Amino acid sequence: MSGDKERKETIGDDFQRLTKYYPEVIKSWSPAWEDQVALYKMYPQARVIELPQPETSGGPPLWSALAGRRSFRDFTGGGLELKTVSQLLWACQGITARSGDYEFRSAPSAGALYPVETYLVSHHVTGIDMGLYHYNVAEHKLELLKAEDLRRPLMMAGLMQQMLFDCAAAFIWTARVKRSRWKYRQRAYRYIYLDAGHAAENLALAAESLGLGCCLVGAFFDDPVNELVGVDGSAETVIYMCAVGPR
Repeated sequence: MSGDKERKETIGDDFQRLTKYYPEVIKSWSPAWEDQVALYKMYPQARVIELPQPETSGGPPLWSALAGRRSFRDFTGGGLELKTVSQLLWACQGITARSGDYEFRSAPSAGALYPVETYLVSHHVTGIDMGLYHYNVAEHKLELLKAEDLRRPLMMAGLMQQMLFDCAAAFIWTARVKRSRWKYRQRAYRYIYLDAGHAAENLALAAESLGLGCCLVGAFFDDPVNELVGVDGSAETVIYMCAVGPR
């Protein structure tokens, strides 16, 4: 048992060491093209919710949003308009440009592979049911996966953090690992975490610009959140969350 504990305590150090780049590694590097997977996930059987078109101009100066951004954990219990949710979803992962067969998003991604998926847990969003939704990036739509009150399960999975119950909506980011790993192998895990951070910061700045409170959440019980979202925790696994609502 002591050996297992010692190994667990060095996993982070081992990961950093074993995923380093060296000139000799780069020279022999070749992507596994045969393992390349689709860039978009969709739920064809899900009920689709049309989202209002997001605003892509105007708003407060970026510098004001950067200066004002804070983690808010005390929400009023009020709701969000669907147009606001549309704005937040677009800010963290919406398509911003097209070039040939490539579509680029509001947050950067290594190799433009976008392994991070966005799910929304609606507690109080005008015009849609309480429940779990998947963000269909390609069509800027929501796909309903579960129509139920998930406030308590989400709070319990999130280490009993009350804000996950009180917020108007929670964003959950997962990683579809193969979408990045076919090209970057084990180094892909570094890029996946960076990608999630880019999307999350975009959301935080958008929330600040809209006068909302938000708090990014990295502390949660992995398996219960994976179960809530309906992913296996391996091929696709939850890596980050965010609570959003009126402050």
